[in-house]
Amino acid sequence: MVQKPLRPEDLAKRVADRRSAQKGAGMRHAEAGQWRRETFLLPRADARQKAQALFARFPKAAYMTEIEWWRECDDGQIEFTIRRLRSAD
Repeated sequence: MVQKPLRPEDLAKRVADRRSAQKGAGMRHAEAGQWRRETFLLPRADARQKAQALFARFPKAAYMTEIEWWRECDDGQIEFTIRRLRSAD
């Protein structure tokens, strides 16, 4: 059986259909795209204070808060992304 090559539209439709089926199946909100992500670029000391303030406001136990990604830039600043559940909004 010869399979017809996929077009980008076919792939996009398949992904959209899968997402809507998963949301309708009662997935946990963490898997259904309920994360809130914020990215910051701050000097090291300010980045530490900002992260501590966010963890104090949105505790890990209640909001599953975590530093999802971070890096140190060439100029010494820290860029980081913090992730938490949207239930706080």
